Amino acid sequence: MNEAVIVDAVRTPFGKHGGSFRDTHPQDLAAAPLTALQERNGFDPAIVDDVMYGCVKPVFEQGSDIGRIAPMVAGWGEEVPGFQLDRLCGSGQQTINLAAANVRAGFSDVVVAGGVEHMTRVPMSSNRSDGVSTAEPDMSATYFEHFEELTHQGESAERVAEKWDFSRRELDEIAVDSQRRWKRAHDEGRFDDQLVPVETELDGESIVVEEDEHPRPGTDVDDLSNLPPAFRDEDGVIHAGNSSGIVDGSSAVLVTSRETAQAYGWEPMARIVQTEVVGVDPVLMLTGPIPATEQVLEKADLEPAEIDLFEVNEAFASVIAAWLEETGLSWEDTNVNGGAIAHGHPLGATGSALITKLAHELERTGQDRALSTMCIAFGQGVATIIERV
Repeated sequence: MNEAVIVDAVRTPFGKHGGSFRDTHPQDLAAAPLTALQERNGFDPAIVDDVMYGCVKPVFEQGSDIGRIAPMVAGWGEEVPGFQLDRLCGSGQQTINLAAANVRAGFSDVVVAGGVEHMTRVPMSSNRSDGVSTAEPDMSATYFEHFEELTHQGESAERVAEKWDFSRRELDEIAVDSQRRWKRAHDEGRFDDQLVPVETELDGESIVVEEDEHPRPGTDVDDLSNLPPAFRDEDGVIHAGNSSGIVDGSSAVLVTSRETAQAYGWEPMARIVQTEVVGVDPVLMLTGPIPATEQVLEKADLEPAEIDLFEVNEAFASVIAAWLEETGLSWEDTNVNGGAIAHGHPLGATGSALITKLAHELERTGQDRALSTMCIAFGQGVATIIERV
């Protein structure tokens, strides 16, 4: 069986909602990482067997198979195929896992996997028939013959906090630390090798977007204590400050076999060791990273202590807190450069962005292994282990 390796990994800056990308077409945003990968690695696009792009709201400007359109917009011609994939928030990570499976099986030699989400121009409510701004989808009545209740992710985050008895202050401390970690990483240039500037237009003027726009590194716990709960009345502990940011962005990873990388003279960053996807209670919903972590480690025959770095998507601070509680793993080794509470969560792009962060951090520190995991709506979890080579 072939080894699947990551040759390069990039992401755009994440623009805040209504920010510098508000006039940027999602297809152009999706093409930006592809252009960067080609420029950085000097390949003829004709060698790319497939482009796999996650997209959670594949409608309107993000519809019509943005995974196929993005390489066309990037100037890769008509012969490079592509498709869009929707495993909700796990979409971008799922594309990397699928790319690795195809390469390991020998079905593909060169795959670009990633994702995009333009949450300003294609809002979260865009794929609802009634256009109501809520995370709850249109459901068949038959669904309720099997499951008594339908919750949205905000309510699920509250229930996770209740189940593990987390206080608002505990969650706010995680949120503040995420902001501080992002600031340290930014100031030390840790993102420099992975962030690709995006040339675009804003209000008719040409601009270059070079940095994440959502972080608020000056935030402290006292600031967050003044924010109203987002999903419940006065007893709620989840609010805008300890939840992931709504942003616009894209990311992409160049995945090949080790032999292909050698043939093109590429030095791989990491190999993809093992992947996993799980299902959990669709009402509590956000606990998937816990069994996904446990099971991917078991499949890889690794102990938790053999993993140096972890990324757990900060959809809500309660997700991180529950994962830490149940796995017994260390916050010091988790989301070391800040997470989605700081830089935001562009739904379809986040998974590949987390892998991007880990691959570059392994190179920067010389550490060996890293694990990324994400919670997913309707009760799923996805996980990936990578190893520096």
